[in-house]
Amino acid sequence: MIGPYTDIPAPDVNTGAREMGWMYDEYSRLFGDAPAILTGKPIALGGSLGREQATGRGGVLCLDRIAHHRGWNRERIRIAVEGYGNVASWFSILADQAGYRIVAVSDSQGAIHNPEGLDPNAVREHKKATTSVVGFKHADTIPGEDLLALDCEVLVPAALEEHIRDDNANAIQATLVLEVANYPTTPKADDILKARGVTVIPDILASAGGVVISYLEWVQNLERERWSEDRVNNRLAELMYAATDAVISRAHEKGITHREAAYEIAVERVAEAERLRGHW
Repeated sequence: MIGPYTDIPAPDVNTGAREMGWMYDEYSRLFGDAPAILTGKPIALGGSLGREQATGRGGVLCLDRIAHHRGWNRERIRIAVEGYGNVASWFSILADQAGYRIVAVSDSQGAIHNPEGLDPNAVREHKKATTSVVGFKHADTIPGEDLLALDCEVLVPAALEEHIRDDNANAIQATLVLEVANYPTTPKADDILKARGVTVIPDILASAGGVVISYLEWVQNLERERWSEDRVNNRLAELMYAATDAVISRAHEKGITHREAAYEIAVERVAEAERLRGHW
């Protein structure tokens, strides 16, 4: 079912480098050493530098490109992040470093809000010590569901699927929803946000950073190389910027949503490859 030129698994919810290392070891016992059969491995077993931060970094790169096109001043952009696992915490830390203001984050136990801005690293340390972001002393604790309705410019769903639904989409005040989680917005909610003029950047673009680094790990494994973290991150930036520019351009030219633009581009690429292979 898997192989270096077949299907390449990668970690997701409740799996990480440890589990990928176990899978790599078992495959190697059965079929011989082949580090390119999966990604997200520990660095010592052929994993890529930058993989842990990849999805969060990709989301920030995507946002940065949108901010560039819109002429936004980073310091004036308030961001509410739903979630505070690996992806959400790294997104928050890297966005803060870039100059954006993280005003709220959440986890399964609740949310915290400070309109003046949070220190994402301090929040991460608090969560490590207490198992939750709730109770962070430099913020107000609020119900988790209230985070979606906060006054902010950017809402970043970075938790689990279907958290933005038809029963809460009208409460969203953000003008931009950046889907760093997989499938966080239901189709009905998508229609509501579209009608209200809220821009939704789809998950297949905004959350692509992890998949991109998985691809780069696969390339490194095939070549039996290990790239520097700067080289990995620079290549990630090139790919995320190009993809974001293409989606923005298509959406603007055709007057369609960014989700529709991303799907059109993806389907066209596959269809063109099939046509050139003589399949139709």
